[in-house]
Amino acid sequence: MQGYNLIAVFSPDGEKMLMCRRIKEPYKGLINFVGGKIEPGESGEHAAYRELFEETGISDRDIKLIHLMDFSYPLDPCYVEVYAGQLVHSVEVQGEENPLFWSGLDCDFFDMKHYAGEGNIGHIMEHIKLNRDRIFLTTKGTAI
Repeated sequence: MQGYNLIAVFSPDGEKMLMCRRIKEPYKGLINFVGGKIEPGESGEHAAYRELFEETGISDRDIKLIHLMDFSYPLDPCYVEVYAGQLVHSVEVQGEENPLFWSGLDCDFFDMKHYAGEGNIGHIMEHIKLNRDRIFLTTKGTAI
């Protein structure tokens, strides 16, 4: 079964989130978290940090990722591991795979015309709200 990851990266002040616009199917043209494939024999956490660095230039010195949740799709067959974290300092993100941008947090992340994943981004954001004290370095200034 193929594994994938999604990574929700929050700005140091907790008021923005790093997103990308997909240039390939599935979900071509829609907004998504950064992420990618988990390679055979690779741990999910290692894959999350590797994909994050490859797609954005953000390293494990810039962020501490928390394993938030997993989605399993036996009929596809694949699974998705979801990680979240807040940058410890400002980082200039750079990526060539999908265009990156900082999004506000006041969006309708359940809007499937704009966001990938059949409502999963909205679900993930709600779960992040429930676990904000474990994800964010500080709650000061955190808008979600």
